[in-house]
Amino acid sequence: MSGNNSTPEGLASIFVSYSRADREDVLPIIDALSERGHRVWWDGLLEGGDRFSQVTETALETSDVVLVVWTQTSINSDWVRDEATRGRDRGRMLSVSLDGTQPPLGFRQIQYIDLTGSGSAAKRARFADVVAALDKVEERAGGEPIFAASHVASGTSGLSRRAAIALGGGGILAAGAGLALWQSGAFSAGGTPGSLAVITFEDLTGNASRGYLSAGLSEELRAILSRNRQLAVAAQTSSDKFKDSDQTASEIAATLGVQHVLEGSVRSEGEELRVTARLIDGQSDLDVWSDVFTSQIDNVLSVQNRIATLVVDSLLASFSAGEIAGAERIGGTKNAQALDHYLRGIGLYQQVSSKEETDRAALAALDEAIAVDPQYAAAHAFRSRVLTALGNRYASGSELASYYEQAMEAARTSIELEPDLAQGYDSLGSVLANGKLDLASARQPYQRSFELGYGNADILTGYTFFASYIGDFEGGRDAIERAERLDPLNGGVFRADAVLEFAARDYPAATRAAQRALALNEEISIANRILGDIARFDGRIDDARALYEREPSTLSRLPSLAILEAQDGNREAADQAFAEMVERFGDNSLYQQAQVLAQWGQGGEAIAALEKALAFGDAGLVLSRSDQNLDPIRQDQAFESIQKRLGFELG
Repeated sequence: MSGNNSTPEGLASIFVSYSRADREDVLPIIDALSERGHRVWWDGLLEGGDRFSQVTETALETSDVVLVVWTQTSINSDWVRDEATRGRDRGRMLSVSLDGTQPPLGFRQIQYIDLTGSGSAAKRARFADVVAALDKVEERAGGEPIFAASHVASGTSGLSRRAAIALGGGGILAAGAGLALWQSGAFSAGGTPGSLAVITFEDLTGNASRGYLSAGLSEELRAILSRNRQLAVAAQTSSDKFKDSDQTASEIAATLGVQHVLEGSVRSEGEELRVTARLIDGQSDLDVWSDVFTSQIDNVLSVQNRIATLVVDSLLASFSAGEIAGAERIGGTKNAQALDHYLRGIGLYQQVSSKEETDRAALAALDEAIAVDPQYAAAHAFRSRVLTALGNRYASGSELASYYEQAMEAARTSIELEPDLAQGYDSLGSVLANGKLDLASARQPYQRSFELGYGNADILTGYTFFASYIGDFEGGRDAIERAERLDPLNGGVFRADAVLEFAARDYPAATRAAQRALALNEEISIANRILGDIARFDGRIDDARALYEREPSTLSRLPSLAILEAQDGNREAADQAFAEMVERFGDNSLYQQAQVLAQWGQGGEAIAALEKALAFGDAGLVLSRSDQNLDPIRQDQAFESIQKRLGFELG
């Protein structure tokens, strides 16, 4: 046993923390490191008469590296835990596991190398990773802390993302794969600092009635994490592009512009829930940490909060324990049954093929959540959103008005229960603007939603639309720029950008945004109509006609063709398109009728249609302040009167 007391220049000095019960297994490691020339301090160097605590503390405080050896025995050693704590706090901790034992809680976010195997630990394959990590330390021996910024745990190498998830945590303690993170000195992925994507967790429950749990848990995690302004959390639509993908975490991170990827799986056996989660570095494809969370189905709240806390702790080293932002669901519930109803309601509402039956089932699930926990602010906010959708899609007349009143009541209840819940203000603004046609009253809740929902792409997109209605183009640009960073693969976000720039009459910017929206989703509505309008304004009649024909929204396509054909001298085709619109949509097309009549030079009839639309509650009127199709009647006093009654600020 060499136990060198002098260290060649540049080699790191090492303090070895271990349990004496593991001494025979640790000695080969000490020997190997000493033979490389390191000054290795371990308690076998204590001489008779040495004051144990003083000598040990001096070595612990002056060593370049604190090498902690974790085993089933050492995790229960107070001495080892104390020494590991000091190494961690100094940013000097490097740890290994001799028998596959995970570090105890409090140390799982620090890199460790699994040396599990047979024979001498110093001759096992993964010991080379220990040496390589120390080589990197040697470049800066005696200098600044080496591992201080890397709150990381072991990584998995050689496994696809989906294969690692399917292991349910059994393979995520593979040795040494985290070495690349040490070599970088800290997280070094190319995305925005503190950015991550939460990929919807894989559903391995095998139970269709609980399939909503994995998607719901993932979205709840996004909601929790996006509260923290130090984090940038990619939105659901963009993240879900990779839900069933075999692309690596680094490929996903590069596409979304994030540094990290969080993914996992959800299993259930009877009433037991097993959630596997992995936070992956977006440059190296290595695990930052991974863990398995087991609980009863009725305790899923505990699981989501524990995962969120681990993510925050991992990405924000300076995040203080007293700050709860980003670790708890604002406006949430502590009742697991209420959460279950809420997640089921969201799952039903967000189904790809929306039907009245599923929308009403979603409302019923939200009602159940609120019945179990009347203080559940997020459930009230989402209930408002569903009520507004039900009214818009399936109701008219007094029934529609009733839906809007219920939606407003639900939104206001949400705000009363949780004044900092962005979704409550967003829901209230939406009902006031699109339901009650009260743009003036909608301004404050929308503004508040923007302030509180800075990390939520859906909130930011909603504010962008409102900004386009009222002419707040700079505010809308601030919102949509952030939304595009958070949700770069969502065609709907770029459609909102196109609507904003079209209203601002910046046609080159509107063209770029609309083309981007179509590139992401060729079936998206409105984008072709915007491009067609721009072509029509430029006199490119054939291009405009082709674009209008591709517009999937019939209520956008028919009035556009009626205007175009009249402009091109095809009055019969124009009348035919107009008549088809009225026949198919009736009074639901009053605003579009006004657009066509204004462009046909029938100003009086256009004003009359707008007055009727206002009495009917036609949501299309929110577009009227900036609508180019209404320019021929914009100076009419009757038009200005309508604008004032809608709550627009004129000037």
